[in-house]
Amino acid sequence: MDPPSVPQTTGTVMIVAGEASGDMHGAALVQAMRQLRPELHFCGMGGRELQAAGVELLYDAAKLAVVGVVEVLSHLGDILQARRALLRRMRAQAPKLLILIDYPDFNLLLASQAKKLGIPILYYISPQIWAWRKKRVHTIGRLADCVAVILPFEEQLYRDHGYRAVFVGHPLLDRVHPTLSRSQFMQKHQLAADNQLIGLLPGSRKKEIQTLLPIFLATAATLCAQNPQRQRTFLIPQASTISRSLLEENGLTAYQGRIDCRVISEDRYSMMAACDACLAASGTVTLELALLRVPSVVAYRVAAHTYWLGKLIIRSLPFFSLPNLIASREIVPELLQHNVTPQQLLLKLEQLLVEGPARNAMQEGFSELRLLLGETGAAKRTAALALEILGEHDGR
Repeated sequence: MDPPSVPQTTGTVMIVAGEASGDMHGAALVQAMRQLRPELHFCGMGGRELQAAGVELLYDAAKLAVVGVVEVLSHLGDILQARRALLRRMRAQAPKLLILIDYPDFNLLLASQAKKLGIPILYYISPQIWAWRKKRVHTIGRLADCVAVILPFEEQLYRDHGYRAVFVGHPLLDRVHPTLSRSQFMQKHQLAADNQLIGLLPGSRKKEIQTLLPIFLATAATLCAQNPQRQRTFLIPQASTISRSLLEENGLTAYQGRIDCRVISEDRYSMMAACDACLAASGTVTLELALLRVPSVVAYRVAAHTYWLGKLIIRSLPFFSLPNLIASREIVPELLQHNVTPQQLLLKLEQLLVEGPARNAMQEGFSELRLLLGETGAAKRTAALALEILGEHDGR
């Protein structure tokens, strides 16, 4: 049976991103598509990056930024409202293409409705089906006209099941570059040249800050107490989604005076690249640090109910940080749940602050990882793929 006929706006593309990283990569894709087809109009869901790229936002994705299966329930009203806003536009003025960026629980339900309306779908940045809910390869493969994957092994995974997938390279390769040298960064932020710099990166969501920042700060204080003569400065990047008051409430104020801790709201990659080592929450930032070749210790800790539910779903996953998952071996040390303590973090961190086997082995791992991620130009390749899909459907 043919899909129902709906009015279609010439040159309209709907793009949907639910998280900060998707917003960032989506904006780069929109810009790349506009270079090839300036007349295209974009609408959808995202944040400041997509809005700055000229996308008509039907819903602000910042309202949906939550962590954990259970925590999603408290935002159910926002999720349903966002879905209604997108479906309303989709049914009233069907876009010529729907681009979905990761965010599977939301996007797959949207994709099923788009499929019924006969709207072609490009799924950019596949959900991590190789980690959990592996049967989703069939759901995504059937719904999407093509999946633009950013990890090399994902392409074969889809193709082995008979679905169309293209490895476009990892979009971080085009973005993760410091704009300042270490000396320039230190001079700009009035840091002594001989200071040891240690990054504290507790995440970009409220729950992550509440859970990890106090532990990271306690680790920093213990390190300083062990050798008070060594000059150390701890750097915390302030994400756009996080207020200064949230950092202060979760340990920053309490530790002022005990450690030299600075909050940096700009020069993000320059700050990270300047660090001798970092403590980092699990997430995209671990791959950013690896690309910048900054030794790091990765921590992951969530509410107990979320952890046990996740453990039931992800039973065979050997690692949880992106560098280790991509390389299929441990490149960066990982600490999970109850092991995320100042004592354990300090034990791992101290090994990375001196030249030695642990630091050297990690640098070798970073080189290996870089080769696995392909070439730069992910947004341009994905843009060409999106326009190819548009052309295929225009010709029908």
